[in-house]
Order: sequence, then structure tokens, then C-alpha cells
Amino acid sequence: MRASGRSTVRPKGLIDANAIVAIVDAGDVWHRRCREALNATPIPLATSAAALAEVFHLLAAHEVESAWKFLASGIVTLLPIGDTDAPDLRRLMLKYADRPMDFADATLVRLAEREGLTTVLTVDQDFDVYRIGGRKAFRVLPRR
Repeated sequence: MRASGRSTVRPKGLIDANAIVAIVDAGDVWHRRCREALNATPIPLATSAAALAEVFHLLAAHEVESAWKFLASGIVTLLPIGDTDAPDLRRLMLKYADRPMDFADATLVRLAEREGLTTVLTVDQDFDVYRIGGRKAFRVLPRR
């Protein structure tokens, strides 16, 4: 994992917590499909610290080292969410309160808006509903 600013390669898309979990956990029902989607997707993919917090919360203790190895591979770039993003995070969570949109998802949608990203590797069906800038649909991988 590279912190934003250290890599000169612009992220090609986003990766959600549940996709990272599926990729590192061979027993996950989405493991094969997420691996295939990852192999077919240009890298690096961006994520947020909030999504990573979910990853480490969801993983069993014996899978934590596999997650760290995956993150260190350069496939994932960590992009910052700062104070200037807070109003937009609030706007998104209020807009999608009927889902409800959690904070980690809000950070990924905000990163998509801010960075001009449209592809997301996720198994979360909410990304079929979320819109980038209120208009543009995500390209969600893997396809269901």
C-alpha cells in the first residue's frame, strides 16, 4: 500500500473493504470472483482508511498478515480523506440515508467524485445505487 503522494501512478479505480476481505480470504464465497475481477482490472486501486478499518475488523486473526501482504503489493493506494471532504461526506450520507450509507462507503464515493474514478471492486450492492456527483453510475466489479 502506498500513501497518496508517494506513488506517481494515478489510481484506476476503487476497492471496497468487502472485496479486499474476499481476495485475502480463500474461504469467502466471493473469493474467486473478486480475484478474477482484480486480475482483469488495471491497478492500482484506491481505498480509504475507513475502508481499511472495516477490513481489519472483518478479518479473522489468522488472515490479518495476508491482508498486510496484499496491501503492501502495490495493488492498493491509500488516498486521504480530510477536513475539506467532511461536508461532502455528510451530504452523501444524508442523501443515501435510506440505504443507509456507512462512513466507509461515503469515503469511497467521495474519492470517486474528487479523483474522477468510476470503477469500484466491491460485493456491496449499494454501489449499484450510489452515483458519482449525483449522476454517473459506478462500473461495479465483479458483475453479479
